[in-house]
Amino acid sequence: MNNNASSSSSRAKALLLAVFLFAVPQLLLADTYLSGQHVEPAYEGWHPNADGSFNFMFGYMNENWQEEPIVPVGENNFFAPGDADRGQPTYFQPRRNRFHFEVTVPSDWGDRELVWTLNVNGVERKAYATLQADYLVDNMVIASETGSLGAGTSSPESRNNIAPLLTVQGDSIRSARVGESISFTTQVTDDGLPVARKKSTTTTKELQSRMMRPPSRITVGKTNGLFLSWNVYRGPGKVTFDPPLPKPWEDTRTSANSPWGPLWLPPEAPEDGLYEVTATFEKPGTYVLWGRADDGGLYHDGYITVNVTE
Repeated sequence: MNNNASSSSSRAKALLLAVFLFAVPQLLLADTYLSGQHVEPAYEGWHPNADGSFNFMFGYMNENWQEEPIVPVGENNFFAPGDADRGQPTYFQPRRNRFHFEVTVPSDWGDRELVWTLNVNGVERKAYATLQADYLVDNMVIASETGSLGAGTSSPESRNNIAPLLTVQGDSIRSARVGESISFTTQVTDDGLPVARKKSTTTTKELQSRMMRPPSRITVGKTNGLFLSWNVYRGPGKVTFDPPLPKPWEDTRTSANSPWGPLWLPPEAPEDGLYEVTATFEKPGTYVLWGRADDGGLYHDGYITVNVTE
């Protein structure tokens, strides 16, 4: 082969490689959307309570990567039968949010269905909750479904894990003005299980290889380690939290500050377990802020109501 032919072959290979490197990300993003899509309500399962009642567990899949729809309780966000308002969110974080909230039903619920209906961006979807035995949830199911464990696996560490405890210091109802920050303190305690990953052991080469492989497990992968997250649960607008906190939703991008991201590491916890956070509101109205303490396997939630004026 002469030099010209060799040069042409090299240029052709380089062009093919460039096309491949450009096309693969486009193919991966072909069925993803930043906005304009619907939210899929999800029934996660149920668990019994000591008094004989039951809790239905719900989450959702927001098909958007950026849009955070606001859907007040009413004709587009309701439960049936019975009260339309069962404490469901009206502010929806992006992507998959598992085990987001629970609804208590009485001991005589029987084989009835509780239906959550959402209509977002013109698309109506429903989630149907029942007490069928197949939907019974325990701590191992939660850890597995959220990615702390592989499906159908457990360990002495995971079986001994106790959920962290989140306590909001001070009043549960606050007041604020638009554009002005309020501060609040959250105490988080935990048993240290599961053991947190302290440093990354994944090289750049391994990450590149992982991106080209099919999933090795049927559930998502999550990094174990204690973290606190605050977000909007109900409210008419966005809230900015400082310092920025890890995301409680499954953002699998590398630099997403999410436990589901491949390079994420749990932040250092304060020695006294007290987290100082400020919140700034962009619009007036009544907000419910949602805090979650998560150790990777299990979680505990807390809430603050804030009445915001101009």
